[in-house]
Amino acid sequence: MVTNGKSWEKRLGGGVDKLAVDFVESLSYDVRLYKYDIMGSVAHSRMLAECGLITEDESGQIEKGLREIEAEIARGEFEFNKLHEDIHMAIEAALIERIGEAGKKLHTGRSRNDQVATDMRLWMRDEIDTLRGKITDLQKAFVTLAQKYTADMMPAYTHLQRAQPIVIGAYLLSFVEMLERDFCRLGDLRARVNVSPLGCGAVAGSTLGLDREMTAKELGFDGVMANSMDGMSDRDFCAEFTFVCSMVSIHLSRLAEDMIIYSTTEFDFVHIDDAYCTSSSMMPQKRNPDMLELMRGKTGSVAGSLMAMVVMLKGQPSTYNRDMQEDKLHIFNAADVVSACVDMSRAIVSNMEFKVKGIAKRLEGGFLDATCLAEYLVKKGVPFREAHGVVGGLVAECEESGRSLGEVTLEEFTIACEAIGADVYENLGAGNVVRQYASAGAGGTEQVVEQIGDWKGRLSKR
Repeated sequence: MVTNGKSWEKRLGGGVDKLAVDFVESLSYDVRLYKYDIMGSVAHSRMLAECGLITEDESGQIEKGLREIEAEIARGEFEFNKLHEDIHMAIEAALIERIGEAGKKLHTGRSRNDQVATDMRLWMRDEIDTLRGKITDLQKAFVTLAQKYTADMMPAYTHLQRAQPIVIGAYLLSFVEMLERDFCRLGDLRARVNVSPLGCGAVAGSTLGLDREMTAKELGFDGVMANSMDGMSDRDFCAEFTFVCSMVSIHLSRLAEDMIIYSTTEFDFVHIDDAYCTSSSMMPQKRNPDMLELMRGKTGSVAGSLMAMVVMLKGQPSTYNRDMQEDKLHIFNAADVVSACVDMSRAIVSNMEFKVKGIAKRLEGGFLDATCLAEYLVKKGVPFREAHGVVGGLVAECEESGRSLGEVTLEEFTIACEAIGADVYENLGAGNVVRQYASAGAGGTEQVVEQIGDWKGRLSKR
């Protein structure tokens, strides 16, 4: 048995089993909150002095002691003891040892419940800002690559079957759009994160005249949480954060899957730089896209954090329960994995090349111009469903005879549909199709150049 060494130890008889100490501690992972814990404590101390609950001298001693502890932790010189359970108790114990009686007054009007909730919001606010910056850098890498491929074409796929021709830049910009939704989701979340729970106490606030607005302003929050019961127990923002991280990882996993497929000998669309590949321990010819495969695999870890987070929340009764200690494991994991994957994606995209000559040689396979031909008939006054049937029949005949639609004679076309004229050939072949695209956001050069200009303007303002 060991002694607690905690402020509440007199309530409980005997000591704490070592097994229990190891089981309950969170110091091994919440140590990363140290600077936010100190930030919150400094603000709380200043507020206590302003409200006359401690003296200005005591507040000054507390702040000086906390800054010294912060510097020691940053230098790796601080000695942690897991008997303190978490970073909050570790810092407070060190402060009391350092400055004595004034340190014992820091926790006035505060619970670990609202303290940790404040720390997590401060940490997440910074994490969101960092992640949004990394997402912007990745978007810029995609836009830069798209600029190189505003005329070169590739097949677009649905059901992993060749569908329609597009310029390569259109494909690359599709990921910029996905990432923009992630960027905006994080921005929306930040507003919900940036409210202060400090002063909510353990559950019902305090009988002391605390100035919650002051601490909120000191810490850069937009305001305070209105209900103390909700304020110190809310973890919606944690679930939402792991969800947004899951979406980012899903988008990057889809990119990884495409690049893994496109870099195979069978497709041979892209070259992934050697720096982001490995070889085989047995087969000397291999270039394996291991970074992409790991990125795809790590998506499961982030999705697991989301599932763990929502399951942790769904069964709890109202207000704070110790289950919530686990929230940090999930948000830290989600943040770390996604941050690393975004960085890796940017590096890969920045050094990626499309094999445009090889793609062009095989571009006409798969009847990529069939839809354009059907829409040509629509322009001639043929109802789309009828046009669809006409073109479907022509494709079947071409498959049987081993020809492309561009090799069908005008006489054969007119037999299939009298509306077809000599201008039909202006709509056949991948290059002609790409030039025919007219709708906003389509996969043609004109639309992609417009989108690139728009994205360069938007991203330059961040």
